[in-house]
Amino acid sequence: MKDIQVGLIGFGTVGSGVAEVITDNAAVIEQRLGGKLKLKWIADRDIGAGRFKGIDKAILTSDIDKVLSDPEVDIIVELIGGYTPAKEFILKAIKNGKHVVTANKALLSKDGREIFSAAVEAGVDFGFEASVGGGIPIIRAMREGFTANRFLSIVGIMNGTCNYILSKMSDEGLGFEEVLKDAQEKGYAEANPHFDIEGIDSAHKIAILASIAYGGYVDINKVYTEGISNIAPVDIVFAREFGYRIKLLAIAKESNGEIEVRVHPTMIP
Repeated sequence: MKDIQVGLIGFGTVGSGVAEVITDNAAVIEQRLGGKLKLKWIADRDIGAGRFKGIDKAILTSDIDKVLSDPEVDIIVELIGGYTPAKEFILKAIKNGKHVVTANKALLSKDGREIFSAAVEAGVDFGFEASVGGGIPIIRAMREGFTANRFLSIVGIMNGTCNYILSKMSDEGLGFEEVLKDAQEKGYAEANPHFDIEGIDSAHKIAILASIAYGGYVDINKVYTEGISNIAPVDIVFAREFGYRIKLLAIAKESNGEIEVRVHPTMIP
């Protein structure tokens, strides 16, 4: 088997982790694949940053087209996130006959139909396991393991930041703003946590899972979404009085031929 050449786009926290895994686990990967997985290019806006220690400078570039158009590159891994220019990079990679892997749940929940159609038309594979519950994993199980099953519902806590905040509020009786600041200082929450605390991240994830489960396309704009920023300590206390804890749940249900998809704080026994 020939070496599999990888072009990595985006070298932040996730991108550097991917490079580390490919490098450190090279022998294990080769044994399982029957061939070597090699980093041909790493593309990033700032290739002078200190996080590139230990990386061969010859594979660093700020020229995305060099990566997307290289005929030797077999797989493009997109890890810059967001909608633009990630979408343009992915579509160009697909058009150039590259297989693509991404963790970009926001983009997939918004423009997944267009991207999947492009991949099918080009005859390339499109991997997105890491976009939702990659550590479980859930997407491969749903797409391959449960192909013949009917999904009555999907219910889950899908955002770690919110779960940390609500757990901390419940266990220590602290207010939302205080716990959020603590989570940011510890690196559990982003500097701009809007997508997490307002339920948008969970909405992206449940839209993807519902689309897989029910064989259609769930429009992210039609997912009822409510976050946790209005949860107060008194809400926690009242829930506890009734034997409940408050969690942010993402829920998808099939009922009478229709699909219901929503995200909101929920009382759980």
